[in-house]
Amino acid sequence: MIPSMSSPFDSAKKQLDSIVPHIKTDFPPATLRKAIRTLKKPQNIIKEKIEVKMENGTHKTFPAFRSQHNNALGPFKGGIRFHPDVSENEVKALSFWMSVKCAAAGLPYGGGKGGVKVNPKNLTKKELKRLSIAYSNLISDYIGPKKDIPAPDVNTNPKIMGWMLRAHEKKIGKPSPASFTGKPLNKEGSLGRKEATGQGGLFVLEEYFKEKKEKVKGKTIAVQGIGNVGYWFSRLAKRSEFEIFAISDSSATIFPNGKSLLEIKRLKRELGSLKEVAKKLKIKSLPASKVLEQKVDVLVPSALEDAIHEKNAKRVKASVILELANGPITPQAEKILEKKEIDIIPDVLASAGGVTVSYFEWLQNIKDSKWSKLKVNKHLKIYMTKAFNKVSLTKSKQNVSYRKAAYIVA
Repeated sequence: MIPSMSSPFDSAKKQLDSIVPHIKTDFPPATLRKAIRTLKKPQNIIKEKIEVKMENGTHKTFPAFRSQHNNALGPFKGGIRFHPDVSENEVKALSFWMSVKCAAAGLPYGGGKGGVKVNPKNLTKKELKRLSIAYSNLISDYIGPKKDIPAPDVNTNPKIMGWMLRAHEKKIGKPSPASFTGKPLNKEGSLGRKEATGQGGLFVLEEYFKEKKEKVKGKTIAVQGIGNVGYWFSRLAKRSEFEIFAISDSSATIFPNGKSLLEIKRLKRELGSLKEVAKKLKIKSLPASKVLEQKVDVLVPSALEDAIHEKNAKRVKASVILELANGPITPQAEKILEKKEIDIIPDVLASAGGVTVSYFEWLQNIKDSKWSKLKVNKHLKIYMTKAFNKVSLTKSKQNVSYRKAAYIVA
């Protein structure tokens, strides 16, 4: 991946500016300009260095952040990531996109995002737990069911949310399960949450082809990033009779050719990378970047920001891109892709399944109830279908891209 010259937050602000001429409102122009300026700055940024005792007795510090973008629609909502590239600009961009995503999906939330600049692969389980508790303690005064509700993101998971919740409850002196979502099932988490982003993306993609009056059976897909989101999307799409043509991680692009995705996932966990999985299964592999260049019906970037940039956008051969990562296409690349007449279903719509089921989890916690997986997925499909149709109608009426339409709706 070649990073763009601008930061993710610069990209986010450019996306916002691009839709201003299309916003139809009765407010005076000065009021609209003020509103846009407000959206270009998070309401609150928490940033500190947190200290963690390592198992060898030394202490290390890690930069930690939480961006609370805008709570006009409701409490801040958004994930926590542990990654070496976490920065203030990144969490600001991600919190902005969460505000847009929640609004486009019709959820009563504003955007938030947090993270710690760390490579969790270099930590032991005890060190990871200490880091999680330290981060929870940092943000504890700023979060809660009606203030800010964090969730998992890159390199975090239900177990980590459980650690953070326990630390938060200990600090405030009372149970507060609705303060975090994406929790383990035995800690009042929700059924359907782990696969929610992938499932929501699939519902949107199916609706896209339904609108095009095209059958999904046999449509080929290349998935960049085979973490939680990419894996569940691939598995569910295969079940819906799409063909998973290629998948990738940071080591390689491989071609499953009918192999079990569950087996590939198991082997990746055991061997460490898809490159080694390909050797083990004796299947074709290419460099990781080649996943973006496959001639497929659908390309699904589900890794990190700026994966598709002006240096590689010309080599994209897919007919449609479904963004399951946050901000995977730079503004410069988007212009190139639009000239190639490639449809882009934007992250703020396509990846809203995760936050939507987080909303369902929050509701269950607030009301002390438990939904079946069937009920979760039924309501998820309703929300995602409604959001897509609203965006699609706006796209047609105003003759704009799906992304601009999603922002206009939001």
